[in-house]
Amino acid sequence: MVGMSGAYGGHSNGGESRAPKEAVVVRAPKEAVIVGAPPPGPPEMEMAGVVHKVAAQPAQSTASKMKGKVKETFFPDDPFRSFKGQPLRAQWVMAARYLFPVLEWLPGYSLSLFKSDLVAGLTIASLAIPQGISYAKLANLPPIIGLYSSFVPPLVYAVLGSSRDLAVGPVSIASLIMGSMLRQAVSPSAEPMLFLQLAFTSTFFAGLVQASLGILRLGFIIDFLSKATLVGFMAGAAIIVSLQQLKALLGIVHFTTQMGIVPVMASVFQHTNEWSWQTILMGACFLALLLAARHVSIRWPRFFWISACAPLASVIVSTLLVFLFKAQNHGISIIGSLKCGLNRPSWDKLLFDPTYLGLTMKTGLVTGIISLTEGVAVGRTFASLKDYQVDGNKEMMAIGLMNIVGSCTSCYVTTGAFSRSAVNHNAGCKTAMSNVVMALTVMVTLLFLMPLFVYTPNVVLGAIIIAAVIGLIDLPAAYNIWKMDKMDFLVCLCAFAGVIFISVQEGLAIAVGISIFRVLMQITRPRMMIQGNIKGTDIYRNLHQYKEAQRVPGFLILTVEAPINFANTNYLNERTKRWIEDESSSGNKQNELRVVILDLSAVPTIDTSGIAFLIDLKKSTEKHGLELVLVNPTGEVMEKIQRANDAHNHFRPDSLYLTTGEAIASLSGFAKMATP
Repeated sequence: MVGMSGAYGGHSNGGESRAPKEAVVVRAPKEAVIVGAPPPGPPEMEMAGVVHKVAAQPAQSTASKMKGKVKETFFPDDPFRSFKGQPLRAQWVMAARYLFPVLEWLPGYSLSLFKSDLVAGLTIASLAIPQGISYAKLANLPPIIGLYSSFVPPLVYAVLGSSRDLAVGPVSIASLIMGSMLRQAVSPSAEPMLFLQLAFTSTFFAGLVQASLGILRLGFIIDFLSKATLVGFMAGAAIIVSLQQLKALLGIVHFTTQMGIVPVMASVFQHTNEWSWQTILMGACFLALLLAARHVSIRWPRFFWISACAPLASVIVSTLLVFLFKAQNHGISIIGSLKCGLNRPSWDKLLFDPTYLGLTMKTGLVTGIISLTEGVAVGRTFASLKDYQVDGNKEMMAIGLMNIVGSCTSCYVTTGAFSRSAVNHNAGCKTAMSNVVMALTVMVTLLFLMPLFVYTPNVVLGAIIIAAVIGLIDLPAAYNIWKMDKMDFLVCLCAFAGVIFISVQEGLAIAVGISIFRVLMQITRPRMMIQGNIKGTDIYRNLHQYKEAQRVPGFLILTVEAPINFANTNYLNERTKRWIEDESSSGNKQNELRVVILDLSAVPTIDTSGIAFLIDLKKSTEKHGLELVLVNPTGEVMEKIQRANDAHNHFRPDSLYLTTGEAIASLSGFAKMATP
């Protein structure tokens, strides 16, 4: 019987001459059908018997390939595509709008838009003022620094930011991390000026990291903080932040400087003699009020303003109570006097002393990445709700530059806060002008209203922090992660446990390490499976996923669903050989293995180690009297196979097929001929 033709021409066996390459279309003779062969494919396939040629990737220079890879890595959104074909003047205008997004919306700004932004700005200012004071204390900084940080950065962001809904200011997690990391080296009470200098310097490095990621378009680095990592980290940090407020809620004077749950709770019960019932009563009442307001706003979204105004209302009421009843003389601690005035320049306070340089750079890196991740995620969340685009790299540059400017104007790390942005969104903001309104409101407070905060009790600030961070504990998200992916839930759990039992930064490092380890496991242990034919079709699918799929006698059909590279070739080689040994030792003479098909449809890339794996597999199968064919290698894979053939011709044209069905239809005759 005449042998069947391969993908490029006639089949070659035992060194026989092959048909010329131009014989790319063949017809399978009817006598080539054997008993036990798979069911015939679609009628048109059976009638024509066409075997399609595996096309090579168009020739491309190394320089153009590198250019394409660099573009896809750093410019996947192709930000300059709109510049093409435009006159020079238009390009300059577009470049200015790209660098300063305020130029996109300011020329068309109207009075109706301003009315909406005015209401939103005043609403978020009522939340930003008490939160700014509270978060500054969380970072072990003077309360006035929190208000400074709610004045200058929003103005910078309004010019450079691309989000309409993001409300800028200090956030709890970054405040906690900065305070805890700097406190390990310097005591904020013993050396307050040095601590303040380190905070400004850390903010400068945080902004430098953030702006660099945006300018160099390296935003994919923050993608290592997966959803599971962030859910666990935020929940753990929220608990630690809340536990830290027990000092204020119970009136404890001597409190631990450690962050773990064990030392914090030990400190709480070791100083029961310092508990103040007056402080506890006031804290419990205002915390209940704040949580009730939050619940009302969640239950009935149209009443969002209740939750937004509750912190400022709590500050006003508690301050009046302390002033009227002289509560500061009865165990309730107060903020004390705060100086009026706008931000003072602080560029002369940036400290680059080698003694503390490593600490400030490390603190800036950690707080910069965390705050950047939160800001970009919040901006994208609300942009999706209003159906507009937020440029991630623009956001990184905007957040980075506002922190650099902030470090020179007595501010510490700021970003887009979720709670404030949610209030801003619900209040009906239209543009970033709401940030300007908020900043101007804070400016008025700094200039004229600071004496009113003298009697504000610290216990209420602690209650405000707890009410704000409790929303970071996302139990439904954790449950969904558990239902969808147990390994992701393990990452989430490790992040949570690391934060509450060790420290915030170590917990984050553990979670990121586990996430990276999981990615490495997916790379080094890629998904590989055996396929079978779905009866009555020309479709081949995973035997374990599709119960109706049946093995094709004489064929072992394998597929790889990952890039093939140096990290996984040993695993793929061992796994493939084990499957071949299992098939060969089955003892069924009628279904004896004769052909191994390797489907490369889902293999996007391959390196030299991967090509060496294919060559070794080819030699190994030939030694055992088996035929190895490759199905549908993608462009880059096919290109490297061709280069390997140029040197040694390992993969003959008749060992390459476009589909599994065509390979089996073509090789069935060969399988019958090889039967003794």
